[in-house]
Amino acid sequence: MGKLLLEVKRYVLLWLAGFKEACCFHRAIFFCASSKMLLIRTGQCFLLNGLIFLGSLFILRSFVIPILMWILPDQCDQISAVALYSFLRSFLIQIFYVLWFYPLYLFSLILGFLWYSDIAKYSFEVIKEREKSKAQPSDNSKNNDTERPGVDGLAIGIGEQIYSGLLLTIFFFEVSVADSLPFIGKATSLFLLSWMNAYYCFESKWNYSGVSLNSKLEFFESNWAFFAGFGSPSVIPGLFFTRLISNGIIGFLYPVFVLTAAGTREEDVINSISRLSDGVQGRKIPIFYFSQRISTMVLHIFPKVEKEN
Repeated sequence: MGKLLLEVKRYVLLWLAGFKEACCFHRAIFFCASSKMLLIRTGQCFLLNGLIFLGSLFILRSFVIPILMWILPDQCDQISAVALYSFLRSFLIQIFYVLWFYPLYLFSLILGFLWYSDIAKYSFEVIKEREKSKAQPSDNSKNNDTERPGVDGLAIGIGEQIYSGLLLTIFFFEVSVADSLPFIGKATSLFLLSWMNAYYCFESKWNYSGVSLNSKLEFFESNWAFFAGFGSPSVIPGLFFTRLISNGIIGFLYPVFVLTAAGTREEDVINSISRLSDGVQGRKIPIFYFSQRISTMVLHIFPKVEKEN
């Protein structure tokens, strides 16, 4: 019983530590002040997801829909006219979504993915420059002689990126399926989404640090409570707004979480929590088990297709 309580204490402390690290927004200010390109990319993300996307939603809710309600009112003497007005309002709003919001949302996802990668790269460069400035001259000469990955290492890296992208895509479908479950669907999907957002934030940082895919997944699943806490602030809008609005808010704030992840020393934080919990080791949760199995099955199909062709 005592060991169980220590494990629970460790999970709670890790979750709180992850939440606290995610809310260290001053790191984003430091990174943006240290890199002009980083400031530009972050500003572009704020402009696209904040001003354009959320601004368009505000215009729709505050101006377009009230104008349609005035032109095509709900109250009318003829019942057939009321039904026609309701149909026309819904039809025009759906056209607005199909021709503007959904293409804009898809565009922001694709462009945001590229910009988030740039943000992680520039933040990593800031960290490297900071480490070099602190290092001794003798250390700098050693750092300049580091070997670059060869063709085999490059091929492995590309393969891991493909596998990782497929893995997270399947995991996103798991989140969508969980959201449709009765009673527990909303809470379950938000919990899974907090893990996915946290993994996205740290993945680019780990990629530039040369961490292998297996090591990333092992570390993430072994310290699931910390990353659940780190991803929790990003899913809070989902508790109060519709999915479209919450996704816009998450996209607006996501660059900040990428920067806070870049400045987080996750291993040091987790080790300090382990010391506070008397060295009790938590249990690993296979978060990506089904995603890994399905991804492996999908990738095994391609060699068979090539042989048949």
